Amino acid sequence: MNAVERWYQEHQRTLPWRRSTEPYPVWVSEIMLQQTRVETVLGYYDRFLARFPGVRELANGTIDDVLMVWQGLGYYSRARNLHKGARVVFEEFGGEFPTTLKEAMSVPGIGRSTAGSILSICFGTPTPVMDGNVKRVLARRFGIAEPLTAATTMRTLWNHAEEWIHEAANPGDHNQGLMDLGATVCTPTTPHCHNCPVASDCVALRDNLRSQIPARPQKKVLPHHHIAVGVLRNQGQILIQRRRGGGLLGGLWEFPGGHIEEGENPEQALAREFQEELGVEISVGNKLVEVKHAYSHFRITLHVFWCSLLSGTPKAIGADEFTWEVPENFSNYPWPAANARILRVLKDNLDSMETDRG
Repeated sequence: MNAVERWYQEHQRTLPWRRSTEPYPVWVSEIMLQQTRVETVLGYYDRFLARFPGVRELANGTIDDVLMVWQGLGYYSRARNLHKGARVVFEEFGGEFPTTLKEAMSVPGIGRSTAGSILSICFGTPTPVMDGNVKRVLARRFGIAEPLTAATTMRTLWNHAEEWIHEAANPGDHNQGLMDLGATVCTPTTPHCHNCPVASDCVALRDNLRSQIPARPQKKVLPHHHIAVGVLRNQGQILIQRRRGGGLLGGLWEFPGGHIEEGENPEQALAREFQEELGVEISVGNKLVEVKHAYSHFRITLHVFWCSLLSGTPKAIGADEFTWEVPENFSNYPWPAANARILRVLKDNLDSMETDRG
């Protein structure tokens, strides 16, 4: 047993996905934790397992079912791949998670690090992991000062991780120990080196390079996109559409619209988008709300307008499908997080209209 394993056994965080070493719950947690903080995942993990307690249930569920439970967690391609992956495991591996690295990585959404984590925790396989916390621990422990985004640096990190895990008696404890160590002790700005089980071997501590390692990339200016959005009403119903399956928010429902191009105002953009996406002409009315939202790599401002149909019959040209729906049923659909405020304002406006009418 190495120093990381001993530290983990004494200081490990109490997390719901550590209640079991069965592959399915560990797999779900690993996908949810990709690019997402533990604190955020805690609010979703148990709900997801309650709805989809096993591979069979997830494989048999619809993508709408999955996206509804995932709604708000973001990075929706993870949910789509988890759903596809469950079908692959159910259909190609008889419902049993594969036990080799190559086979595990053939499952949609599972790369080398995720496969390594699942195999080490569930089967004791000496396969390393490489999340953000582990990269930082490895870089400091071995004195790797180069930017972690470089391909050569990543090869070096993986080589160190491979060597280190083969010293472990329990590879799963070793990997989870490294992740916990990076999250609670070897933190980005104020590492608590006096609590670190490998401080005596740490190059960054020895050479007083903790603040320089890992090297921090220059911050990029996030692009900001302006989007025109239309709430098209017709006899008490509103048109909504499902985004195409690929991409950032694929499979989620939204109000039609799109980017405001150079030289356009929001109203002009909205008229163009409805023609291109649905093949109809609309009249753009008053602005309903303006919503600002930030994603990891860009920001958006949604300019939302009431609209009415002038001519044409809607067709699903720019989306997988569309439907006319009454607002009280909107909660039955999975929506992007940016739409949450639109839905609230829309409800308030419709409630006001009903009150005025009464």
